[in-house]
Amino acid sequence: MLKEINYPKFQVPGRGSQRSAQIAVEMLFLAALIVILTSGFVSLAASFLQLSVRGQNQLQAFAIAEAGIDYYRWHLSYATQDYTDGTGGHAGPYVHPYYDGNGNAIGQFSLTITPPPIGSTIVTVQSAGTVFADPSIQKVIRAQFGIASFAQFAWVLNDDVYFGSTAQVFGVIYTNAGVHFDGTAHNLVESALTTYTDPDNSKNEWAVYTDGPPADPQPPTALSPNATVFQAGRALGVPAVDFAGITADLASIKSQAQASGTYFGSSTVFGYDLALATTSYTVYKVTALMSAPGGCTNALNQTGWGTWTVKTESQFATGTIPQSGSMFFEDNLWVRGHINGVRVAVASGRFPANPATYSNIMITTSTVYGNFNGSDTLALISQNNITVGLQSDNNLTVDAALMAQNGWVGRYYYSSNCGSAWQRNSLTTLGIMGSNLRSAFAYGDGSGFNTRTYNFDSNLLYAPPPNFPLTTNQYSLLSWKELQ
Repeated sequence: MLKEINYPKFQVPGRGSQRSAQIAVEMLFLAALIVILTSGFVSLAASFLQLSVRGQNQLQAFAIAEAGIDYYRWHLSYATQDYTDGTGGHAGPYVHPYYDGNGNAIGQFSLTITPPPIGSTIVTVQSAGTVFADPSIQKVIRAQFGIASFAQFAWVLNDDVYFGSTAQVFGVIYTNAGVHFDGTAHNLVESALTTYTDPDNSKNEWAVYTDGPPADPQPPTALSPNATVFQAGRALGVPAVDFAGITADLASIKSQAQASGTYFGSSTVFGYDLALATTSYTVYKVTALMSAPGGCTNALNQTGWGTWTVKTESQFATGTIPQSGSMFFEDNLWVRGHINGVRVAVASGRFPANPATYSNIMITTSTVYGNFNGSDTLALISQNNITVGLQSDNNLTVDAALMAQNGWVGRYYYSSNCGSAWQRNSLTTLGIMGSNLRSAFAYGDGSGFNTRTYNFDSNLLYAPPPNFPLTTNQYSLLSWKELQ
């Protein structure tokens, strides 16, 4: 009996085996692709995470740098003249740790402090913030702080004042009294009063008013804006300025000048003539003054009237303007010339102080700056008056901050009998005019300067001349910049 034998079946390769191999290859490719994509996504996620962490560290470094700026602003509010971070004069940078809310040190800020130049109040603070988690990251911020001076005004007065129709003022005018203004005011005109009696017409007027055109009404009729004359407006009843408080301490300037070798006692004659020349000076003794021409008299009975013009003089001293910038003359003083690259305060006064012997400063020749970027500043501070003599430049330019502590800033009245100099063409100033008493550079009959242009020097606001009075002892933020 025959048995059935089952032999193994062999299949000749064909279409079925090719399809299986293709699927296997595709699966392999797909698996490799998945692995590659997964690796890419993981790597991308890691990069995003790293970028996120780095970004967080950058934000943290920035916050730390800001904290350094805030810290030193706080420090200056308690120690206004400490520019060495309380170290007693040690050089910086000054490094402080920065802590999180749990008291853990997570970074630090490093401070570089640049003190203000002589006469300026501007302090520069540069803060570099870093985080310990990534020391390669650093953020740097630079800020400047300053204290405003009373050179924020073009004019500051403690008395009534009148500006004629040819006057132009580029800067704020402020007075504790009244202002009759007929020129062009390119900035605010302010008064501490609401109304006053104008001494020129004996009428009750608004504390800041004009005869126009158009003319202002008298109180109580309301004022209109009058932008033709008051281009930036006017303000009445503003807080009064303590004029005694804004005048510089002459005794302090005297002490500094004595220490610098630039103190000059009584001349024993008529006073001194100070000629400035870039960074040096020459001092002359005034031995004679020009007499008033025949018929030239004190028609208005002004106190201290005279020609105030030098006739003869003799050289007395020469030198270099001191680093302190302080020069003091215990006598009457004439000032002229130019400065370049220096900051100087020139003061005149007699001690012990007595109204009968107060000294004056006179300007008859232009006194100007070589630079107008703030590197040149000049203050002329007089115990009594600052006046322009009869024989002054026809076109007089004065670049300076002027402060008449107890007297006035102006020019005496000279009639037509005083010669051709009774009228001068133009006066141009740059700085501040500070006058305790009523000021006048022109009079109704044409005596004085035909045109007057008073310019405000914005550089003096936070960088005034040495010893110039400040409005406060607190610093304000002037600028802020991210450097890195």
